[in-house]
Amino acid sequence: MVSHSGLLTVMERAARKAGSKLRRDFGEVEHLQVSRKGPADFVSKADQQAERTLVEELQKARPDWGFLLEEGGEIAGDPTKPRWIIDPLDGTTNFLHGIPHFAISIAVEEPLYGGNKREVTTGLIYQPVTDESYWAEKSRGAWRHDQRLRVSARRDMADCVIATGIPFMGHGDMAQWTRIFGAVAPSIAGIRRFGAAALDLAHVASGRYDGYWESGLQPWDVAAGMLLVREAGGFVSDFRGGEQMIERREVIAGNDAIHSKLHKLVAGALR
Repeated sequence: MVSHSGLLTVMERAARKAGSKLRRDFGEVEHLQVSRKGPADFVSKADQQAERTLVEELQKARPDWGFLLEEGGEIAGDPTKPRWIIDPLDGTTNFLHGIPHFAISIAVEEPLYGGNKREVTTGLIYQPVTDESYWAEKSRGAWRHDQRLRVSARRDMADCVIATGIPFMGHGDMAQWTRIFGAVAPSIAGIRRFGAAALDLAHVASGRYDGYWESGLQPWDVAAGMLLVREAGGFVSDFRGGEQMIERREVIAGNDAIHSKLHKLVAGALR
């Protein structure tokens, strides 16, 4: 068994506690009462309860750390300490439609020396239905349980399956996505859209997908997943090939060759 840090033990314990409740609620999904958060964007009681569970568990372990939460917004902590970035239910629409593809994402973002910048140093993505736990720590690699992860070794786009997210009512830029799709689709073996960005990135890290692009993303969607890809030997950038993924809310990911080729196609489509 590979050993991980005490911090990851805390994260996994919190994720499994929240995940067990999500599994139970998923079995009763038709009975859940839901409220509308925005066009085609639902928040379930399960989502809110999972976030409460995660916050309670993580606050017990690190009481002076702050939070950036999908549902609860920002909770201030000691600015000299790390903060948690949490999506308690990535794939909410899947969950509410009874599609068993959703996850909990937890990342730790630490202040760098000087305090002006921060970087994600630990990430965990837990899929309650399959009981798969993906985790990464900076410079320690990416793992699924105790199995080391590596990005796909494919070099030829014609052999590749690429994941993405598709804009929908009230979310995303359909015209931009259509241009990118038109550039990428003729070059590859297939495109997949499963509706959970955290799991898309976990699957790039594990070599299930060869690459990924998406825009309109939030920090809690991708913070843990981007670390997983990099620690699995992959490359992550924004659509310009830079490091502004969070600020620009866009991600391209893959191994070195596929990331480079996908970036050229995306950049060309947006010229």
